[in-house]
Amino acid sequence: MNKRYVGGTSNVFIAGGGTGGHIFPGLEIAREIKKRHPKVEIRFVGTGRDLEKTILGDAGYNLSFLPISGLRGAKGLNLIKGFLRIPASIWVAWRLIVEFQPSIVIGVGGYSSGPTVLVASLSGIPVLLQEPNAYPGITNRLLVRFSQKIAIAFPECTKFFKEKAVLTGNPVRMEFSSLAETIPPPPLVILIFGGSQGSRLINEAVMASLEFLQSDLNHLRFIHQTGKKDYQKVLSSYTTAGVQAQVQPFFSDMPCQFKKAHLILCRSGATTLAELAAAGKASLLIPFMEAADNHQQLNAESLAANGAAEVICQNHLEGAFLAERIKFYLHNPDKITKMEAKSRQLGQPEAAKKIVDLIDDLVILK
Repeated sequence: MNKRYVGGTSNVFIAGGGTGGHIFPGLEIAREIKKRHPKVEIRFVGTGRDLEKTILGDAGYNLSFLPISGLRGAKGLNLIKGFLRIPASIWVAWRLIVEFQPSIVIGVGGYSSGPTVLVASLSGIPVLLQEPNAYPGITNRLLVRFSQKIAIAFPECTKFFKEKAVLTGNPVRMEFSSLAETIPPPPLVILIFGGSQGSRLINEAVMASLEFLQSDLNHLRFIHQTGKKDYQKVLSSYTTAGVQAQVQPFFSDMPCQFKKAHLILCRSGATTLAELAAAGKASLLIPFMEAADNHQQLNAESLAANGAAEVICQNHLEGAFLAERIKFYLHNPDKITKMEAKSRQLGQPEAAKKIVDLIDDLVILK
């Protein structure tokens, strides 16, 4: 296809967000665009959640938001409200497109990308989608017909997107790729997090495991991102148990926490897995069972099949079992070393560059 160019300084829309799994890849794409095309104006279009405002605001990017909410899992009045917000969101997206005249719209997933991508396509503006999961989300599956290319992170996605799919990997912050290899314990440093908002199930399992780790606590260190709701409870549990732990509701410097850790206990969102691979970290993955289309399970299995992680079913996540797995890696540090090597082999640090290569193939940015 012929490249599209709109006179004057180019504008780029990055649509999606709501969670760190969508925000951080979009942010890395934005950084690579600005590196190549410093004059380009970039605007994010999302849900307006506090996490988006904080992360994007700190990075110096403008955010416009749509009055939209997710439909998956919604019931009753919330489902009705969700449907009623769609026309308003399309209207707001149309006003933004008319006002800013973007040269291209990049959809990074999540329901908030839908209206902006749809309006852009109907307006003749090129669309690039970015799909981070092994099984694509419903938003991108619906939007594929309105896009020119789809940047995928897992080869399994090719069957869904056919000739439009390009394997690029999932963009991660460059700080993850520059981490040096760790030396196994003692002590064994375990980093725990359940996404940007935390996971009560993971928090409770870790707290329950402390009872079964009493004889080994002197050889363990914990770094724990709890989320706001469980922070005080988790902090109190570590203090009562006499455990050395660094506990925060949210770590804004996650690459620094990765650097300290030997083993990471976490969910298996696509961005998290890309960060694990880029950093070359061993991990215990607990897929979120209610994730759309079970994509976290598929993501985790892909990493485990390559020897880079162990998958723990959410149904098995209780104190005694988790303590047993922690003890295993404490007393078998060679297993951590092997997992780290396998994980690093899966890293794709050039993902953001490959995605911006696709953008440059579609449009001329000035």
